[in-house]
Amino acid sequence: MCQPQAVTALYDDLAAQWWRPRGAFAALHWLAKARAALIPTARRPGAVLVDLGCGGGLLAPHISGKGYLHVGVDLSREGPRLAAAHGVKAVQGDVLAVPLRPGCADVVVLGEVLEHLADLPRAVEAACRLLRPDGLLVLDTLADTALSRFLAITVAERLPGVPRGVHDPDLLVDRELLVRECARHGVRLRLRGIRPAVLDLLAWVAGARDTVRMVRVPTTAVLFQGTGRLENQWRQ
Repeated sequence: MCQPQAVTALYDDLAAQWWRPRGAFAALHWLAKARAALIPTARRPGAVLVDLGCGGGLLAPHISGKGYLHVGVDLSREGPRLAAAHGVKAVQGDVLAVPLRPGCADVVVLGEVLEHLADLPRAVEAACRLLRPDGLLVLDTLADTALSRFLAITVAERLPGVPRGVHDPDLLVDRELLVRECARHGVRLRLRGIRPAVLDLLAWVAGARDTVRMVRVPTTAVLFQGTGRLENQWRQ
């Protein structure tokens, strides 16, 4: 099993790649845009969005006009520094022990984070405890399936410029467990599958595009998004 410290060190080593559209984290740019599409405009003045595992802050430009104070938490050393340079109020910290008060967030985001954590129930609990009543949880991650391991690790890590060893196949996410744990903490999570648009991806590999659209698919067996709100009675 790949240790989280090793992955964090890899991200720090590649920090200069965060904001390069054709760099090592190119796919995270595509996913950040798709993730932002699930986040509505803030419902109230002073609304807070907590971005767990914010990395270099790639979500920031896609939500900048939606009315949130964008707070980021990341275990890496360089990620919060880069995120802060893009308008995120970022701190270095563990998403399993978030240094924020319970009930502080209108939106909590877990973007490409859960598949790096060995304790899924604890991660869900940590995220849900930050939500205000009717607060929104938004996530995307990789499913624990043979197809996901093949496409997202075996194939994807052979694409040009993609770093090896970022994902541990033993940590891919059990969808049933994820939904069950969210429900246990008052969030009814709804899942939907997504993937890169094939023609865009081929053009990107050929060097003809700098970005790739993410499109919905009928299966959650590889890459999926999840959204759900904290039921009011859970945080009074």
